[in-house]
Amino acid sequence: MGLFQRIKSSLCALFRGRYPWPGLDIHLAGGQKLHLVGSIHMGTRDMAPLPPQLIKLIQQADALIVEADISGNETPFRDLPACPPLRERLSESHFQQLEKLTDELGLSIALFDSQPLWQIAMILQATQAQTLGLRPDYGIDYQLLNVARETNSKVMELEGAESQITLLRELPDGGLALLEDTLTHWHTNARLLQVMIGWWLEQPPGDTPSLPNTFSQSLYDVLMHQRNLAWREKLQTLPPGRYVVAVGALHLYGEGNLPSMLKTQHK
Repeated sequence: MGLFQRIKSSLCALFRGRYPWPGLDIHLAGGQKLHLVGSIHMGTRDMAPLPPQLIKLIQQADALIVEADISGNETPFRDLPACPPLRERLSESHFQQLEKLTDELGLSIALFDSQPLWQIAMILQATQAQTLGLRPDYGIDYQLLNVARETNSKVMELEGAESQITLLRELPDGGLALLEDTLTHWHTNARLLQVMIGWWLEQPPGDTPSLPNTFSQSLYDVLMHQRNLAWREKLQTLPPGRYVVAVGALHLYGEGNLPSMLKTQHK
């Protein structure tokens, strides 16, 4: 085998790991041993229970680290100010797209009339996942948090729900781009959800899976790239130890992904 092939094989082994779920190990210079898990926030019944090997990793870890601890019952959408009517905030074409989609989903567009555009996008995405058979109780991070609670394992947050809502509230134009992307890439997003379910039920992805694009570049930078940068800094400041780190699966793959940032910094 030539030098190039040996390097390629080594990199493949490094990224793919030995796990039957989307996960990989990274050891940082500060003595932090991370097991990164590609989570899906809503899952199917077949995605429970979690693999015994993953449960064992949590039991052996110093902490489970998640984007936000979602094990409570409080809603993240409380105390949001009312917005002007949708017709004042959307173009006629986008309003008609939204009206058509809500009708297909059996929702009343009137319910969204005073809601922020980013919140409408989030509700639509959650409804789409439910129509595909996904439920929050079978989400990977939700199950991981249950395991941590049952085993008295420490839980840490990378952001927290309040920070995530603040990020959404600070999107330009009330989150118009997020709603536009949701409407434009509606069917593509459905396919992406099915792909990620396959990573858990069939086999994890390879090193560089081909993923459909459901974000504009500006949104990708805010919702993916910049958050990965912030998470990298937080993970690098952890005390030495073993950690299971669960983040949305798309944060582990694609442009500017978290593993590549950690590996580059580690070098």
